[in-house]
Amino acid sequence: MSTSRRAAARLAGFSLLAAALGFLTVFTLLALSFDYPDILDRSAAEVLPRLLALGPTGRATWAVYAVVPLLLVPAAAGLAALHGGERPRVLVTFAAVSAVLAGLFMTLGLVRWPSMQWELARGWATASADQRLVLGAVFDGLNTLLGRYLGEFLGELMLNLSFLSFATLAWQDRLLPRWVSGFGFVAATAGLVALWRNVTGVVAPVADLNNALLPLWLIVWSVALLRVRAPATPG
Repeated sequence: MSTSRRAAARLAGFSLLAAALGFLTVFTLLALSFDYPDILDRSAAEVLPRLLALGPTGRATWAVYAVVPLLLVPAAAGLAALHGGERPRVLVTFAAVSAVLAGLFMTLGLVRWPSMQWELARGWATASADQRLVLGAVFDGLNTLLGRYLGEFLGELMLNLSFLSFATLAWQDRLLPRWVSGFGFVAATAGLVALWRNVTGVVAPVADLNNALLPLWLIVWSVALLRVRAPATPG
């Protein structure tokens, strides 16, 4: 393997590791302070006051959460360079574009919390009953459009398609251990099933499993990438 491809593997590995650790950190903080993600299914009357009660620290946590998916962009660049080589470019390009779109879609979905939803929460505190009807409708609309459709469904669809594609590439070129690719297939399949959780409750157990599989898969994948070695330079 050339030194440039080794550098690409390191870029992808560090980006994915940072994404995994960032996701675990903010997800845990929001679960403890905001009853996340269960609170997402509740009404504006319950969610908005609790959102505002998080204060500046909670708002900053949401802002960091929104940035975490953008780590998929450098990861995609590194993986595309790593798996490019002499291989036909279709699958590599599809995998990289899917990862970049996933990062953008998921960031757009998450950034509503420290921005638009935060302003709704501030207005809710002093709003009349009629005004709260309007604020509640806007709140629900943002959750549906930016949250469920864009961030969760499209974002996770692109994310898991990229996982599936990159796992296939890793399986084909054998740069990583076969079991790592196999883990990627399992994680991608679970993610593709879990993204239907807003349509049917049947997949709820898979969605819960996916919340644990996602960071674990990213950590395993990143460590495998960081262990890729360039050939020794002749002395």
